[in-house]
Amino acid sequence: MSFTTDTVKRTASLARLALPEADLANVAQQLEGILVLIEKLSAVPTEGVEIMAHPLELQQPLREDRADERDLAGRDIYLKNAPVSADGLFLVPKVIE
Repeated sequence: MSFTTDTVKRTASLARLALPEADLANVAQQLEGILVLIEKLSAVPTEGVEIMAHPLELQQPLREDRADERDLAGRDIYLKNAPVSADGLFLVPKVIE
């Protein structure tokens, strides 16, 4: 697919973008370049490559999730800003019946 100035005008209209007439040829050229890059990426052989949800999924070390005394030390300071608190906890309105 090649982008013409008419294609760019129609696409810009559908996307509700106001593009000056002087920029239409440049935008068409840039969009054509993007399509060329997509074609190059599509040509890369990916058979046998395992799908990843996140690139750091297996390599990211995670810390143990636990409370320590440092977390509790500032609790009273934080609770001073709370509109309502009790027993060291923030109290919030009930939102689920």
